Amino acid sequence: MGEDRKTYYIWLPNGQIFQDSESSPWNYKIEATDDEIKQLREYFDQNYSTEIGNFYRAHIPFLEYHHDPGNDAYDKTLHEVYELIYKLGDTDARNHIANMEILSSFPRETGKDL
Repeated sequence: MGEDRKTYYIWLPNGQIFQDSESSPWNYKIEATDDEIKQLREYFDQNYSTEIGNFYRAHIPFLEYHHDPGNDAYDKTLHEVYELIYKLGDTDARNHIANMEILSSFPRETGKDL
C-alpha cells in the first residue's frame, strides 16, 4: 500500500520545506510521502542542533575543522540530506546534485547506488 506523494520545494540554506513554490525561494523540487518529509525534517533539525554546538566550539581556536567530530556529524547529515533530495527530486534537482559530485565524495555505508 503506497502513500500519496506530494510536491515540495526545499530551501536548503535554512532547511525549509514548502508546498507552495511562490511562498519563498527554493533550491530543489521533490515528490515525497509524509514519512519522507518527516525524515528530511529530522535531518534539518539534527543539523540545526549541531550548528549550535559548532558555534560554541568555533571559539576554541586550536581545534581545526577537519579534527572536530561536530563538523563530521554535520557533514554526514548534510550528505544524507543530499542523498534524500537526489532520490526524491525532479530531473533538475538530480542533475544539479550529480554535477556537484557531493554524493561521490563520501564513502557509501549502505553499498547501494542511488
